[in-house]
Amino acid sequence: MTASTTSASAAARRTRRRTIAATTVLAAATVTGAFALTLDGSGSRDETTGRSAVVTESIAPAPADESLLVLARRDPADALAVGRADAPVVMIEYSDFQCPFCGRFARETKPDLIRDYVDKGVLRIEWRNFPVFGEESEQAALAGWAAGQQKKFWEFHDVVYGKPRERNAGEFSAENLIAMAREAGVADIERFQADMASGKARSAVQRDQEEGYNLGVTSTPAFLINGRPILGAQPTATFEEAVETAAKAAGR
Repeated sequence: MTASTTSASAAARRTRRRTIAATTVLAAATVTGAFALTLDGSGSRDETTGRSAVVTESIAPAPADESLLVLARRDPADALAVGRADAPVVMIEYSDFQCPFCGRFARETKPDLIRDYVDKGVLRIEWRNFPVFGEESEQAALAGWAAGQQKKFWEFHDVVYGKPRERNAGEFSAENLIAMAREAGVADIERFQADMASGKARSAVQRDQEEGYNLGVTSTPAFLINGRPILGAQPTATFEEAVETAAKAAGR
């Protein structure tokens, strides 16, 4: 390969990166208002923090924005995702392991979505770490990522959310996170601890956080279903309707 060809290839890659970045910025600007609109009509937030959202009545979520489809990573090797990489519908979930309403969604809604849509190849769920409740949330996010390095993220997820936990009261101490990892079936605890403390873990969590903040996410849980923003632990029927509408639009 000649020097000129190498230079041209490098320039092309830089152009593609700039195009993707510009698309993401424009998408973020669009959905910021959509998340704000959803929050305004979706119910009450935790009054002590303003950073977790619950919905007691089903409401019509904001319409989908196809420009946001670029945010779906669709990486077959993503340990923090479940479902086929080529599924017609992708739900991106921004969550905090200390968020009580994220826990409610995990216990009451996600099992139905996995059974009815993920297992049938219609839906892919991509988790984004979005710790908003302080140090214990951040440590839990790092622990989840570390569990994923041993293909145990979703088992860890289910252990953490298996019951309500008191926030910022030591339940996510290093000792307890190790116990949760063991319960989730993480085999190599030394590796788990090393992965949790690694720069790669912090970079991965930071990447997810920045993506969420750029979209205007300020509370958890928050979701994008093929570009359709939904905020809060809304009724299962709200998610089912959004998935089916997206699947139909995708020709499924």
